[in-house]
Amino acid sequence: MPTKGGLAPAKLVNMTTGETVECMFNPFEYTLTKQNQWEKKPAKGKNVPEIVFKQGGNQVLKVQLLFDTFAEQSDVRDHTDKIWKMMAVAEQTKNATTGKSRPPKVSFRWGRLNFEAVLTNIQQKYTLFLPDGTPVRTTVDITLEQLIDVDDYSSSGGGGGGAAATPKVATSQQGQRMDTVAAQQTGDPANYRQVAEANNVDNPNKVPNGTPLVVPNQ
Repeated sequence: MPTKGGLAPAKLVNMTTGETVECMFNPFEYTLTKQNQWEKKPAKGKNVPEIVFKQGGNQVLKVQLLFDTFAEQSDVRDHTDKIWKMMAVAEQTKNATTGKSRPPKVSFRWGRLNFEAVLTNIQQKYTLFLPDGTPVRTTVDITLEQLIDVDDYSSSGGGGGGAAATPKVATSQQGQRMDTVAAQQTGDPANYRQVAEANNVDNPNKVPNGTPLVVPNQ
């Protein structure tokens, strides 16, 4: 169902049970970060040590979700408890050999973004209550750690179930033009219009440094 503003909602999907939490209000923003591991090697007699790449790090997505049930006068936790369940060990994941279980894998889906991950952190803040103390407004800050390299989404089919391949996510660099991003990611600078439209960019020549850019599949 659409958000309270009538927009297609962002969703958090439990990939083990299929249970879906739809956002009542789409996020204002989200943040993607990634950190690689490098090792410094001894370099006697030199000013700068040699730095050797060890391994890439997972992308981390952080986003704040807002839920408000004041109009319905109902407990907002009826919606957010489903998110907390995604942090708990799921019986369906039990290993037949070891008997051990783990929390479910999840997918954050919004527009063309399909971010398959594990939920590593939740922080929930209640900000409005009914006279009897029932919470009716809350923000939920979640942190998700990537499971699949964005370059592998096309071959893995994204979230499965016949879903379209998830596009790449690029990050704008200082002074970089949109057509340069399109050329690097799609091989054709003329695709800058599709990249701009996918990210609601009105002026392709003025994209803030560090902005995550969804690159549509061609």
